Amino acid sequence: MLYAFELSGEHEELPAAEIFACLKIEGLDFRPHTIVDQCLVVEITGKEEDVEETLQGPITDRLAMTHHILKVVGISENNPDAILKLAEAFDPSGYIKEGQSFVVRAKRIKHSVDFPGEFLEQKVGGCIYRKGFRANLKNPDVEFRVILSEKAIFGTLLSSIDRSAYEARNPQNKPFFHPGVLMPRVARALANLSGIKPGELFMDPFCGTAGILVEAGLMGARVIGIDAQEKLVKGALMNLEAFKLDYVLMEGDACRVPLKEETINAVVTDPPYGRSAAILGGSLEELYSCALSEIERVLKPGGIAVVVSDKAAAEYGEKAGLKVLNIYSQRVHRSLTRTITVFQKELKNENGKQE
Repeated sequence: MLYAFELSGEHEELPAAEIFACLKIEGLDFRPHTIVDQCLVVEITGKEEDVEETLQGPITDRLAMTHHILKVVGISENNPDAILKLAEAFDPSGYIKEGQSFVVRAKRIKHSVDFPGEFLEQKVGGCIYRKGFRANLKNPDVEFRVILSEKAIFGTLLSSIDRSAYEARNPQNKPFFHPGVLMPRVARALANLSGIKPGELFMDPFCGTAGILVEAGLMGARVIGIDAQEKLVKGALMNLEAFKLDYVLMEGDACRVPLKEETINAVVTDPPYGRSAAILGGSLEELYSCALSEIERVLKPGGIAVVVSDKAAAEYGEKAGLKVLNIYSQRVHRSLTRTITVFQKELKNENGKQE
């Protein structure tokens, strides 16, 4: 069965990468089907009821860079004739039940089409009405959506991500605020990229005000935070307490993590940039080199570390023995572009050697 994810568009690659990570975390059997601007269509195999329960439950709860999840009716060229032909021909069983009401919503992505969405909503609505269903614009049982990108994706709404919850957790709304931190949606997406699961151990060795830890903790992870500044550790404590999370905090050095080898399931961290980093680490190079060595030491084999930096961290991670899986760039403003590097500690074979 095909399912579509209506993406936020705030990054070219991260929203889709976050979805793939979440589907993998939940153990769904999937493969990419179609990728167009701000929409990803995935084929997921398995019992339909179980798949949709997972999509509407844990997947919806985890995602940050997606607006909606749809059950796909069909995909066509993005012109009215092709879309209406699809709407006329589709079998409504499996999408809407007898006696249920419906509404049609069309979403135009940028300048993909030159015709109004309202026109299409009326025409597609007419097709569904002629199949024996009644329209209800205010309180429908089923919402049909048409995403108008390079292709037209027609489907029914399964769930919507509560993006307002992330806005409510913006840094300035937390008990302790410090400038220059990641926004909650980005922090959540990076935590998802790490593959962290409920009950697992998650670490941020440069935790600052605990923005990343809060997002991982809200997904059920047991979080461990370290920071060199006493003020920030106290602030992180206030923020973690506000969300009643399972955490351990310590004032310490990311280059000397007081944890046993191979005890952490995932790491996501946003080390300090520029002058502050040089003050804490002697030099930026020393800081990245020793911190990534410690991350490699404490990560379990197969564990993922996501490192945010204002310069490429790949070379330091590779020297520490980590494998680079992906590198993403995120432009924050004219003078700052973040580099997001996803590392993995390689699995060991039967002889205890890395594969």
